[in-house]
Amino acid sequence: MHGRDTALSLATGVILAATLTATNVRPVIAAAQSSSKLQQVLSQMDAASKTFKTAQADIKRVHLEKIVNDTSTESGTVYFQRNGGTTQFGGRFGPELKIVEYKNGTVRLYTAASKHVDQVSASGANQGRVETFLTLGFGGSGSELAKAWTISDQGTESLSDGAKTVQVEKLDLVSKDPSVRQNYTHITIWVDPVRDVSLKQEFFDPTGNTDTATYSNIHLNQPIDTKNYTIPCDSKGKCS
Repeated sequence: MHGRDTALSLATGVILAATLTATNVRPVIAAAQSSSKLQQVLSQMDAASKTFKTAQADIKRVHLEKIVNDTSTESGTVYFQRNGGTTQFGGRFGPELKIVEYKNGTVRLYTAASKHVDQVSASGANQGRVETFLTLGFGGSGSELAKAWTISDQGTESLSDGAKTVQVEKLDLVSKDPSVRQNYTHITIWVDPVRDVSLKQEFFDPTGNTDTATYSNIHLNQPIDTKNYTIPCDSKGKCS
């Protein structure tokens, strides 16, 4: 900005200098505050993960196919159970019954309509990737989250957990594993760091499609009745 006389130039220079100084300082302060809050959130998750044993919740999943702007929805229940250093998972979804199970490094998906089970064994690095996804806010420690993901803290929000409202931290995650980034450019989670559980997760793939999961009525560290999550098929895929 240029003035037409000396006085105006000096005045403009003072205002411009003040504006630039304020502009440069605010992002530094904001970044420092964000970093401090993120460390606090990760520390809370670290503490909560030490006492995490189980979680069970209602779930609603919405898939958006961006190119045709079409969505599909399914609802159900899920559970997470910590067994030593590994996590066991089960999910039951409708309206067409599907049961998914992750146990001992093996993922199994049962579809009732066809009485068919798909099975994939994960080992080594692949097993680590599976468990990295499973523990996105469900019993995973903050320090482990920071090892696997580049994290951006996007602030505090309020979400409903059934009958109550919970303060959650919105964290955007970019995987440090290139193979994961080929499937998901980034993932956003809304985590309650005090309980170390997610109330919402949104997955973004490279084509612009999204998968959004919302969790409610979360019950923490209570006995899990796994009968509803039992797949009626044997290890060879024969279903009753």
